Amino acid sequence: MAEPERVVWYDSPLAAAVAAAVAAGTCRPADLAATRLSVKVPGRPGRPVQERLWSGPWQAAKAEAGAALGAAGWQLAWNEGTSRLWEPTRELTERIREAVHAGVGATDPSVRTPTVRAASVPGRWDVADKVRATTYSALGGQFDGAWLAVFDGLRRCFPEFDFPVVAELGEVARHVGWWWPYERVALVSERPTVMRRDDHSRLHDGAGPALAYADGFALHAWRGMPVPADFVGGLGPGGSWLTARAIRNEPNAELRRVMLEIHGYDRYLREVGAQPLDRDETGVLWEIDLDGDEPIVMVEVLNSTPEPDGSVRTYWLRVPPDTETAREGVAWTFGLGPDDYRPLRET
Repeated sequence: MAEPERVVWYDSPLAAAVAAAVAAGTCRPADLAATRLSVKVPGRPGRPVQERLWSGPWQAAKAEAGAALGAAGWQLAWNEGTSRLWEPTRELTERIREAVHAGVGATDPSVRTPTVRAASVPGRWDVADKVRATTYSALGGQFDGAWLAVFDGLRRCFPEFDFPVVAELGEVARHVGWWWPYERVALVSERPTVMRRDDHSRLHDGAGPALAYADGFALHAWRGMPVPADFVGGLGPGGSWLTARAIRNEPNAELRRVMLEIHGYDRYLREVGAQPLDRDETGVLWEIDLDGDEPIVMVEVLNSTPEPDGSVRTYWLRVPPDTETAREGVAWTFGLGPDDYRPLRET
């Protein structure tokens, strides 16, 4: 294939997706007025060539690997390469896709865009739907890492494997986010400037955006759950507004649970003067009632092994709402009934 005449870079997938919607002919430049996004859109990009760069190379590489390794060997290689990467990558891609849709369509408090948001504009959601549809035709760049890593690993393990086009896609993926190749032009999104995740690979940050791009497009999340941008600014040690009263008054049940987790269950129970439901040698059973949501029931337990300084750490175990005793709650965490939970020694 001939080299494109132009490579146009965009600071975020939001800006690139809007430009791609215009380049694909699904949106008119005039439609961008509703988004208030200032996006450069090259003229006459030519026909899209995504299929030639993805479907063909993928099928050829898969066939080559299957022929050499056999069906069972190929399946093992695929499972080994994607078992830990596929779901986190897919979830992150979907989260960005929905954020692009929200960024064009209407205010979503968990998404910040490079524009000053206005009130709802007629036709804006129609444009947002078209822009989101465009994201499905993009090559993933770094977000294709899960499947590209399989072929990269095979090339490293077996010198006889080649996969030339897939190898080139892998090299591109090291440097870009989503990208849309056309005959004359390639539209390329920069990678994020900030990406923070927890130990389960979920977007997570309590002090700022969990995912941010150079033009201001950003996503805010706590353990994977979208949260308002101004919500995270008041969390953490300096979050003076996070009080028991603020937790009780928060109408969103999911946000209340996040606030409780950050504020600390012990601190909240102390501030509201809660009384334990049950106490025995295994721990203390507590309940937090929440309006419009099931109660949070926890067992407070002490670590059986002291810390190096001699202190003993306290842990809070979330248990089912119908738990009646501390022993029943602790036993449930081990998959046992209360009568079966009789440890001879704890470590």
